[in-house]
Amino acid sequence: MLIIPAIDIKDGKVVRLFKGRFDQVTEYGSDPVDTARHWESLGAAYLHVVDLDGAESGVRRNQDVIRKIARSVGIPVETGGGIRSREVVDAYLEAGIDRIILGTKAVDDRALLADVLGVWGSRIAVSIDCADGFVARRGWVDTSGVKGTDLARDLAAMGLQYIIYTDIARDGTLAGPNIAGLEAMLALTQVNIIASGGVKSLDDIRALAALGQKNLYGVITGRAIYEGTLDVKEAVGLTRGTC
Repeated sequence: MLIIPAIDIKDGKVVRLFKGRFDQVTEYGSDPVDTARHWESLGAAYLHVVDLDGAESGVRRNQDVIRKIARSVGIPVETGGGIRSREVVDAYLEAGIDRIILGTKAVDDRALLADVLGVWGSRIAVSIDCADGFVARRGWVDTSGVKGTDLARDLAAMGLQYIIYTDIARDGTLAGPNIAGLEAMLALTQVNIIASGGVKSLDDIRALAALGQKNLYGVITGRAIYEGTLDVKEAVGLTRGTC
């Protein structure tokens, strides 16, 4: 299970949202590239980078710094936020991004998803961000009528290999992950699942690891590592069995 630090970028700065709300933003740094290098230096083997401006409005304002992050670290980077066309997917992946995350487009445009899966395969992930079990859209601004588990089942049938599952009600709260929701998602499919939302401490990492699910590919952590309630080096050591 990978420990995956999150770098959420808004107006060029490293921030976190509280429960996905764009009116509750906390800034944690002014240089996303330095932040990426820092997490790499502590042993992170993968990074999760989101263009929040793109997620909110569909206009990607942070693509240059995201590409710079990918060039500046020696570990793979996945990115999402405002990626809503084949051209953008191709451009990011050809520029060195390891994996692209689709959100809104996976709900609204299955033809696009099928297209990019056919070309890029395992380098495509879908973020299933849920509010009360239903998939949120447009950077969590509104909620669809689609159940997260139903979407996961459909995407697995299309050949998707990676899903990022986030409980919006816990994201940025340090309230602990939604274990029950995650278990339901893990049991539904053999797709690799990346858990996101609510992680606070090593105890949360232990609880996730204790699920014993081979398709629990990783866990994304944000606020906890920025506020110091979770140490990246210790978390990486725990999951690698070295501490």
